Parts: sequence; C-alpha cells; structure tokens
Amino acid sequence: MNMNRAGRREWTGLAALILPTLLISIDVSVLHLAVPALTEDLRPTSAQLLWINDIYGFLIAGFLITMGNVGDRVGRRKLLLIGGAAFAGASVLAAYAPSAELLIAARALLGVAGATLMPSTLSLIRNMFRDSAQRTTAISLWMTGFTGGMVVGPLVGGALLENFWWGSVFLLNVPVMAILLVAGPLLLPEYRAPAIGRIDPLSVLLSVAAALLAIYGVKEIASYGFAWPAAAALLAGIALAVVFVRRQHRLDDPLLDMRLFAERRFTAALGILMLTILIDPPFSLLIGQHLQLVNGLSPLTAGLLMLPASLAVIAGFLVSPALARRIRPGYLAGAGLAVGAAGFLLLTQVTTDSHPALLVASQVLFFLGASPIFVLGTDLVVGAAPPERSGSAAALSETGQEFGGALGLAVFGSVAAAVYRATLEVPAGAPAAVGEAARDTLGGALAAARDLPQATADALSLTAREAFTTSINVTGAIGAAILVVTAVLAVLFLPTASDPDRPEEDTPPQENAGDLQLRP
Repeated sequence: MNMNRAGRREWTGLAALILPTLLISIDVSVLHLAVPALTEDLRPTSAQLLWINDIYGFLIAGFLITMGNVGDRVGRRKLLLIGGAAFAGASVLAAYAPSAELLIAARALLGVAGATLMPSTLSLIRNMFRDSAQRTTAISLWMTGFTGGMVVGPLVGGALLENFWWGSVFLLNVPVMAILLVAGPLLLPEYRAPAIGRIDPLSVLLSVAAALLAIYGVKEIASYGFAWPAAAALLAGIALAVVFVRRQHRLDDPLLDMRLFAERRFTAALGILMLTILIDPPFSLLIGQHLQLVNGLSPLTAGLLMLPASLAVIAGFLVSPALARRIRPGYLAGAGLAVGAAGFLLLTQVTTDSHPALLVASQVLFFLGASPIFVLGTDLVVGAAPPERSGSAAALSETGQEFGGALGLAVFGSVAAAVYRATLEVPAGAPAAVGEAARDTLGGALAAARDLPQATADALSLTAREAFTTSINVTGAIGAAILVVTAVLAVLFLPTASDPDRPEEDTPPQENAGDLQLRP
C-alpha cells in the first residue's frame, strides 16, 4: 500500500479548499457589474471609485508573501480559517457600507483577508497530496475552481443585482465562508513548520511596500501611460525589493527563504509562469475592445463570445494531469505554449472586416495551450519547495503571477498605444482637439467623430479602427514570439526526463517530525 496516496478525506477536503479560490475570483468580477448601482447610491468621486476597484487587488498582491510565511509558522489551516472569518466579516461591512470611504476600507480588509486564502489553500494541497500525480490533479481542480469563478461571477452577480441592492454581491461570500469554517476543522489537517523563529517586522514592511509600490506603478503606467509619479512608485518598489532580498540573505529566519531560488525547477517554473501570464490580461483587454469598438458588438455579445476561452482553459486544466502522466512536463508545457503561439499568430491576420470568430479562435488556442503550464508550473513551484516552506512557495507563485499580469498590461498596453498613435491618420480638416482625442484611444476617436460632419466622421472612424487593428497585429506578433521563446525555455529547463535533482516522494509526516508538524 502506498502511504503517500491521498484518500477520501483529502479529496473531500480539496472541495473545501476550492471554495475560497472560487469566491476570490467571483469577488473580482462581480464588482464591475455593481459599479453603476453603488455609484448612484454612494456618489463616490472618480478617485474614490478607482480605489474601490483597485485596493482589493493591490492588498492581496502586497500581503501574499507575508501571509504565506505566516501560514508556515502558525499553521496553514489556522490561517485559512482566520482569513475566511475575516473575509466574511469584511464582506458584511462592504455590503452595508454607508459611504465610499467605508467601502474602500472594507475592500482593503477584503484584500488583506484574501491574501491569507490563496497561499494557505495551495500549501495545504502540497502537504495533503504527497503523491505527485495526485497533487497535479488536485492543483488542476483547484485552478478550475478559480477560473470557474470568473465564468459564473458575472452570471451570479447579474442575478443578484437584478433582484437586490448592490451590497448583495458581497453577502454571497458569507454562507460560503461559513461552510469553510465548519468543514475546515473536520476535513483539513493542520501543518506548520515548528523550527522557524519570529517574523521580522522590517521584512514584512519592506515586502508589502515593495509589492504595493511596484504593482501600483505598473498599473498606473498601463492605464494612463508614462508619468513621473507612476515611474517613481515603480522605481521605489524595485529599490525596496532589492533591500528586502539583501536583508533576507542576512537573517537566520528570513521572511522569504532565498534558498528556494537555488532549486532549478522552482526558478524555471516561476519564471515561465510569469512570462506566460504576462500575455493574458493585455490581450483579453485588446480583444474585448476590438469586438465592441471595431466589430460593433454589444458588451453582452462580446462577453458571451469570450466565454469559449474560459471553457477552453477549464478543459485544459482538467486534461493536463492525464497528459502529464504520459508526457514529461517540459515537453507538455512546451507543446502547449507552441499552440498558444499559433493562437497569437492568428491575431496578425485580423482586419477591420474580420469575422469575430477569428478573435475567438485566437483566444481559445492561447488558453487551451497555456493551461498545461499553469497547472504544471504551479505544481513544480510548490512541489520543489520543502514541505515546511510550501506556504512561502505558494505565495511567491501567486505574487509572481500578479506582478506578471500587471507588467503585461503596462508593456503591451504601451506598445499597442504607440502603434495606434503612429498609424492613425487624422483626416484633413478635423479640429486639433478632435485629433488629440483621437490619438488618445480608439474610444476617444469614435466619440469625437460623432460631432464631425458625416464624411469626416466616417473617415476618422475608419482610420481609427484600422490603426487599432494594426496595433493588435503588431502586439500579436510580439506575443507569439514571446510564447515561442517561453516554449523553448520550458523544454530546456523544466523536467523532460527522469530528473536526478527531483526528490523522491515525501514520506508521510509524523506528529512532531523534525521538519513538519501534522495535527488532525
């Protein structure tokens, strides 16, 4: 009998671990639907509305490393349950917030609580599923839950907003977290590393400040273009990150064990994950704009046309464990990324007259092809770390992907904007103010065209749509090139054969074992 293999309790416990990830992804998407109603009720300023949307994601990213380390020290199950209770409480505060200021505060608390959930669930999976094949399957189901939340979020949010007030989208969190709080102690064992010293407060401050400043700077540049305040925030974040890393090398009990990066599989998988996630958010944004502003589809129709990509990635998550039992991770990830590159090559063929099916096919190929690296890369990152550091490894995986997504929006958003401006030809006779608005964004060009004579308006609309399509062609080619390079890196640096550096499966931990404590 293989003592490493998980049984019925572990698989049932996995269902409880999927609940928080499902909620986090739903919570990201439903707020966008609630914005019109809460704006009418709370009357936030434009700056307050921005913070209502952004502070949740900022604080999740900022506190991931700290919370992953806290879970390693105090116990992953304990931190998960504390975070779940805090998430439910903050959800009630958000639902009944009487002002924009209090809603921002509640969203901030949700972000800090949310940062406890992702690394805790992933590190518990690493310790509950000691068999590598079972762990890959468990991670694929965990990621399916997260993606499923992104799919059902708009549907659930729309149904709630159709029948209740805007705060109802937050109250959805309460019964789900109540289930977690009841099921967690019954189904989830406790894991913690007993031999780690006290947390270094300065390291916590440095890690949070570095992550917040860097991601804020990148997102501001992505949203509004280059500006010195955003650039200064990004540079300050990078500088603090350097100070943080140097401090970790000097500490006996670091907040982040830099020895993790000495493990080749860990570093390679983390880097390849970041390169892949770099491409996802900006192209989803560009394709969504093309469907609405170039193809002329309604937001609902455009949203429905983007559902096949979500279903493709879910299908990819579910089949990846079975494929991984037959194909080595490096080859499987490399082949998948090559398929994703083919999807991006389709974007180079898009014109203003292209059928929307071409854009849908591009997205489907990318998400289907990228799904193996998301599953296998996450598995390699968490599995490469020793059990007592699995919380820190999980937090690094999530932080890397958060930063990769933000960086992708900034880089590809800037490239697309530059190509758009360079290829846009403002019709002769258009006022200077119209030309300035048109060069800013495609939406600005179409809005400015409404006030022009018909012939000039048609000419401006056509050239703006053509310029935007050209920006998609160029960035699609760049994205395909990045995916080809990433596929080569996956084949070269991820395991492609029996890996002598890969440790044998961990033996089941015993109570008060030297490096890990397991409690029922």
